[in-house]
Amino acid sequence: MPQIKESETYLQDLQSRLRQFAIDRDWEQFHAPKNLAMALAVEAGELMEHYQWLSEEQSENLDQQQLQTVGFEVADVFLFTVRLADRMGIDLADLVEKKIKINEEKYPVDKVRGSAKKYTEYASD
Repeated sequence: MPQIKESETYLQDLQSRLRQFAIDRDWEQFHAPKNLAMALAVEAGELMEHYQWLSEEQSENLDQQQLQTVGFEVADVFLFTVRLADRMGIDLADLVEKKIKINEEKYPVDKVRGSAKKYTEYASD
């Protein structure tokens, strides 16, 4: 029997907490997958807004207040992602592992190191 990874248990617990949070507030009616996907996009937009006019250097050197604010936006994106996965019955921990493996195959180190090309551009190299 495979050992349950700590991250899988954490994600399952988090999904349960978020599900109960919505149930307690009678928000399940608003949590259709399309609504959650749209909310996730809105939160991602709010995250981007904090970086919109910063230089690359400034974006890497946020002060403590900016870092906390950006951190909360990252948390919102994560929470809506987890909630969407839960509503759709997606095993997020399992699919993240699978997606990492797919990306490792699409972007082999010996071909892509130091390059930002899309994987389809490597087929011709």
